[in-house]
Formats: sequence, structure tokens, C-alpha cells
Amino acid sequence: MRSIWKGSIAFGLVNVPIKVYAATETHDVSLHQVHDEDKGRIRYKRVCEFGHEVEYADIQRAYDDGDKTVVLTADDFKQLPEEQSHEIEVLEFVPVEQVDPMMFEKSYYLEPDSRSPKAYVLLRETLAKTDRLAIVQFTLRQKTRLGVLRVHDDVILLQGLLWGDEVRSADFGSLDSSVKVSANELKMSSSLVDSMSTDFDPDRYTDAYQEELQQLIDAKLASGDDVDTAETFGDRDADDDDEGGDVIDLMAALRASVDKKRTGGSGSRSRGGSRTTKAGSTADDASSDDAPDAEKETTAKKTPAKKTAATKTAATKTAAAKTATTKTPAKKAPAKKAPAKETPARKPAAKKRAS
Repeated sequence: MRSIWKGSIAFGLVNVPIKVYAATETHDVSLHQVHDEDKGRIRYKRVCEFGHEVEYADIQRAYDDGDKTVVLTADDFKQLPEEQSHEIEVLEFVPVEQVDPMMFEKSYYLEPDSRSPKAYVLLRETLAKTDRLAIVQFTLRQKTRLGVLRVHDDVILLQGLLWGDEVRSADFGSLDSSVKVSANELKMSSSLVDSMSTDFDPDRYTDAYQEELQQLIDAKLASGDDVDTAETFGDRDADDDDEGGDVIDLMAALRASVDKKRTGGSGSRSRGGSRTTKAGSTADDASSDDAPDAEKETTAKKTPAKKTAATKTAATKTAAAKTATTKTPAKKAPAKKAPAKETPARKPAAKKRAS
């Protein structure tokens, strides 16, 4: 893992140097958009409303109150004391049950960043012994944030919190009506819960959608239903890199996914197929943090129709791929011999000129 930034925890008079790492990652297959006619990559350009393409270095941020606009430059943000703060300030300690999980955001691992981790271990053991959460305030990517410190597998975990006014109140008129639940209904419902009760093990659940999407991609690769990345995107990708585009080639991502070892499924159904993302990020921070939503296509609606097709035709497509690979050398052989035939024809011409 690579640290996001270095800082320290201000714990009273104790200063705990730490490194911050993202504790979570997504396993979604990366997709991008292409033109269906020539398979050219779809790119996004930064264009102002006056029709000019703008370099990233020339872009500033602004606030519009409806009547006037205030432009904020990089120098303006440097004047804010929180902007360059790398200190996680402990504000107070609260019981664990008083923080609603609804407020939790992204998690970060904190690693001790000093020759002696004693201060780090002291804070870790204190949190574990008192069974409390440390409410902290910190700055990450130019934003002041609220968070908690807690212990997870002998590591101090920094978990972001929503601000109090970011949590909506649930006001549903349909719940105001009086509904009677009989004792027998409640007893049967409780009995059902007891029969399904167990200890939570996240490894029992898998994302079936992503697994079947990868199987579909593998089947198309095996059948030769693909395009050469270098020939299709090579020259244009080289030009686009100069523009600062942070993009990933589809074929490169697919080859990496095929080579990567996948854990075998246990046959249990996924319970996290659909995911909820905030506008701005689940990808919360990760780099302000996500690529444009339009660039991350989803094929959820089309997948059910293709699931069985991919699995049923995988065997036949694989056989077709084997046949194609055996024919390939025969086609390429004449192409390699062609230069050898042309060479003798050029030499006599050179000798006549010399004479």
C-alpha cells in the first residue's frame, strides 16, 4: 500500500506521528466508452462556455451565489489554516454505541511513523481498554473533516464521519398511521430471525454481478471478439497523455484482470450487487475523487440477458479460439517471407547503375 499523506495525532500533550493509508478499495471491472463504429476511445475535454479548450493548470474554482461569482485561486486556499494542516486533532472521547453507523464514511489505516511506536501503542491500548471512540477533526484534500479513531486488528483506524447537518431526517407520513402487530405474528417473526441467526463472515458473500461480467469478458476474449489495443488506441493514447488525462486502457485492464487470481465462489448469493454512491464520490475522497460518472458505464440492465449466453457459449467459443490459433501461423508465414523475395530483385538494379 502507498500512504496518502503523513501527519500526527494530537492526543492532549502527546503527539503521535502517523502515515495514512486508504483501508478499502473497489473490485469493480473498469470500463470506458468507445465509438461503436470505429471503436475509437471517447475522451472528455475541458471546455469553457466560450468554446475554448482549457488546460488543467489554467482552471480555478469559483462560487456562484446566483447573482455574482467569486473566483478562488490556489493562493486563496493557501491562506486557509486547515489547508496545509497534517494534524488529526482529538476533540473528545465518546461511547461506541453513541455514534450511529449511518454517519460513517471512508476508512483509513494509520501506521506509526516514528522510530519508537510507544505513543501509538499507548493510544491504541487506551481506546481498546476504555471501549470508546475518539472524535477527531482533520483535513484531507483541502476539506476539513470530522472522524473517529477506533481499533481494528491492532491497528488504529481513522473513519470519516458525516457532519450532523448532512444526515437527513426520515419524515414519512405513511408511518404515522396506527398498525397493530399481534403477539403470534411477532413470535413467528422472532422465530424466523432465530433460525437465520449466525456470526457475520463477509467472505461468505461475493459480488456475483462483477464475477459474471468478468466471465463474459473472458468468453469474448477467448472467441476473438476483441480489438488490438496498440493498433486501435496506441497513437491517440500517446497524444492524450500530454493533456493530463488519467485513463486506463481497456485491454490492459482486462489482461491484468485475467492474470489475477480469483478466489473460488462458495455458491452463496451476493448481497451487495447494487451499490449506493454519493454524488461527489464513493469514491468519496479518492482524488476528488472519481472519474466522471458518464465514463464509468454500467451494464446492469443488459447483463441478465447475457449471463446465460456467456456461460452456454463459453465452451464453443473456446473451441473456436483453438481453431483460430492453429490457423494463425499459416497466415503469418507468407508475410514474413515476402521481404526475402523482394531483396534479390533490388540487387541487380543496383549493379546496373554501378556499371
